[in-house]
Amino acid sequence: MLVRIVKLTFKEEHIPQFEAIFEATKDKIRNFEGCNFLELYQDVNSPQIFFTYSYWENEAALNTYRASDFFTGVWSKTKVLFADKPQAWSVTKKASLN
Repeated sequence: MLVRIVKLTFKEEHIPQFEAIFEATKDKIRNFEGCNFLELYQDVNSPQIFFTYSYWENEAALNTYRASDFFTGVWSKTKVLFADKPQAWSVTKKASLN
């Protein structure tokens, strides 16, 4: 399993637009083949900063998603809202405690 963490920083006036994009697309992202989990977080001290966490079967599944027309369309609407360059990490979960 591959965990993808993406940090997104938006211009404050564009936060509602981003939230609307995410709301409209979250189910399609989560149900994309190879995606097993999706969450969105917002920083409590810097509300213009968001993080997405998604779990993918493997790197190939993530790359298939990133190369899809669906992702290209969503990303083109999202990237114009940024205040800073997004950052992304692909990691392997080492431990999980409940």
